[in-house]
Amino acid sequence: MAKKTIRDIDVKGKKVLVRVDFNVPIQDGEITDDNRIIQALPTIRHIIENGGRAILFSHLGRIKTEADLAKNSLDQVAKRLSEHIKQPVIFISETRGKALEEAVNKLQDGQILMFENTRFEDLDGKKESKNDPELGAYWASLGDVFVNDAFGTAHREHASNVGIANHIKETVAGFLIEKEINILGGALEHPKRPFIAILGGAKVSDKIGVIRNLLEIADQILVSGGMAYTFFKAKGYEIGTSLLEADKLPLAQELLTIGKDKIVMGPDLVTSKAFAPDAEKFIRPVTAIPVDEMGMDAGPETIEKFTQIIIDAKTVFWNGPVGVFEFPKFAEGTRSIAEALANIKESATTIIGGGDSAAAVIQFGLADQMTHISTGGGASLEYLEGKKLPGIECITEK
Repeated sequence: MAKKTIRDIDVKGKKVLVRVDFNVPIQDGEITDDNRIIQALPTIRHIIENGGRAILFSHLGRIKTEADLAKNSLDQVAKRLSEHIKQPVIFISETRGKALEEAVNKLQDGQILMFENTRFEDLDGKKESKNDPELGAYWASLGDVFVNDAFGTAHREHASNVGIANHIKETVAGFLIEKEINILGGALEHPKRPFIAILGGAKVSDKIGVIRNLLEIADQILVSGGMAYTFFKAKGYEIGTSLLEADKLPLAQELLTIGKDKIVMGPDLVTSKAFAPDAEKFIRPVTAIPVDEMGMDAGPETIEKFTQIIIDAKTVFWNGPVGVFEFPKFAEGTRSIAEALANIKESATTIIGGGDSAAAVIQFGLADQMTHISTGGGASLEYLEGKKLPGIECITEK
């Protein structure tokens, strides 16, 4: 990449601001998936092992009310990071103020400090999310250099990425952002072929730009999941009570016309009469969905068709599950796609585009069988659309 990275600077003795993406899922007070913490470790280790003073910060969840503050503190994340990094992590439970400034100034070479959830600043006027210039300047004043390693927020112009970069001498990429751009960029610019994209998930609207861009690049686009029913409806099929974006039907028709044989859809699906984990399931042709049933998963013939295409692929990008994988009864399609990708790990580059696809691969225990699991669902999609990401653009050019 043409941007400066952490390799290009000397961190010894410097206060190194690091925007990480520790927006990890938490259930009943427990972190259920710490992949994003693990992915940030190489950058953090590089700083402390080379004599830098690491000052880490991240967002966690959304802050709309006072009640959101307690459940979205980064304190529990700092403890988990300490376990992984095997040294203490100093935690400051505020986003600005005297206690934070004093703690930063007391830091010694090789130490790590984390301050509180940047979105705590959103409680009063969305200062973080709206890139308040005063807030960006304040955070920039705490350090000597800024390392942006939060790919998950690279598509957003926030005070904690662009805001800091606008008020500090030098901004560089961490190892995670470098890895994301190299792998995703490589897939777009010089993919080994056949290049297959698998797009699922709930909404067509989330992936309009991606489909348009991939139609120029990919050899085939496999469409499934909740978004597929809008395409089926556009073909004139009955879809029962399945997910539908009625306002996107003209767009789906247009994409089908433009895509022609590049857009591949399955011949069958699994349906049920209710959205419930214990609902009775039926296998139906896509042309014969009863009016009182909804699509819940890819059918066996669809799984077989997609698997045969995947077997021959050399580059695969997957974003969006093909069924309601959270319900074991309707997880077979998503699991089969993950297993098919795992089976070609020696011969192909397999990229999981974050979000629910990443959660599924991790849930099925297949994460280490993939070439790369992106830490940014929205960011990876916008990158694949060909958009410029503010969190990448603000990094200093080499």
